[in-house]
Amino acid sequence: MFVVAMIDIRVWYHLAYPIYFIALMALMGVDTMGVEVNGSQRWLEIPGIGRRFQPSEIMKLAIVLALARYYHDLPSWRVSNIAGIVGALLIIGLPTQFILRQPDLGTTLLLGATGVSMVFLAGINWRVIMSAVIAAGVAVPLFYKFGLKDYQRARINTFFNPADDPTGAGYHIIQSKIALGSGGVSGKGFMRGTQRQLEYVPENRTDFIFTVIGEEFGLIGGLITMGLYMALLGLCIWLAFQCKHVFSKLLVLGLTVTFALYVFINLAMVMGLAPVVGVPLPLISYGGTVILAVMFGFGLILSAHLHRQSELPRAGR
Repeated sequence: MFVVAMIDIRVWYHLAYPIYFIALMALMGVDTMGVEVNGSQRWLEIPGIGRRFQPSEIMKLAIVLALARYYHDLPSWRVSNIAGIVGALLIIGLPTQFILRQPDLGTTLLLGATGVSMVFLAGINWRVIMSAVIAAGVAVPLFYKFGLKDYQRARINTFFNPADDPTGAGYHIIQSKIALGSGGVSGKGFMRGTQRQLEYVPENRTDFIFTVIGEEFGLIGGLITMGLYMALLGLCIWLAFQCKHVFSKLLVLGLTVTFALYVFINLAMVMGLAPVVGVPLPLISYGGTVILAVMFGFGLILSAHLHRQSELPRAGR
C-alpha cells in the first residue's frame, strides 16, 4: 500500500489501460488453463513456486483504473453519447463475461455494479439512467431463467426459504443466523463461539468470518465493525472531493464503491439479506489475492490524494 501510494498518480494514469489488458489476458488464461478448486475454475498457477492467484481480484482494480482514464480522456459532451456509453460498456462487459464462465456470480455482479456506478458518477444523463433501469427490469427475469446455472438459481430460491433444504443449499444461511443470534448483545467471548469451534459454519475464516465476530463479540462487536467500515468509507469519499482531476476523483470514488460493495454484499449474505455468493469481507477475511488487491486499492487512493496537485493530460477536454 505504501509503495503504491508513493508512486505519482500520473504513472497510474499511463498504466491504467496496460493493467486492464494484462488482467483481461489473465482472465482469458483462467478460461483455458485455470486451476479448479471446489468446482470453480478461478485461479492461475504461478510457475515455479506452486502458488495460485485469482485474476478476477486484480480486475476489480483494473476496471476502475480503465474507466477512470476513459472518462478523464472523454469529452464531457460525449459522456451520455451512444459512442461514449458503448465504450464504457465494452470495458465492463469483456471481463464480466469471462468471470461469469468460471463460474463466479458474486464477483461478476460486484464488477458490473462497480462499472455501472462509475458510469453514473461520470455524469451520465438521467434519461439514459432511466432507460437503463427499465432495460434491467426486463433483463433480470430473463437472466434468472436462462443465464444462471441450476445451483445459482437454487441459491436464490434458498435465500427466500432456507428451511426448504436445511442440510443442503440452506445450510450456510441457517448456521450463519444461529451463530449471529447466539452471540446476543455482548457475545460469548473470544474463542468461545461454539458454532466457530465446532465448525458448524462453513468458510468461517473467509466469506462467513463475520459470523465469528457476531458470535464471539455479539451485537456490540458487529456494530463496532460496521462503524469502522463506515468511517473508512466516509474518509475515502472526503479524499475523493479533494482531487481536482477527473481521473483521480473517479479513481478514488470507484475504489470506494468497490470496497463498499464488498462490505455490503458480504454482510447482507451472512445475515440472510442476500443470496450466498463468494464475496469475502475485506481486511478481515483470510485470502492472499484479496488482501493484496484491497491494499493496492488503498494505495491508489492515497496516491491520488498525495499527488492531487500533479497535472494530468487533458485529452478531449
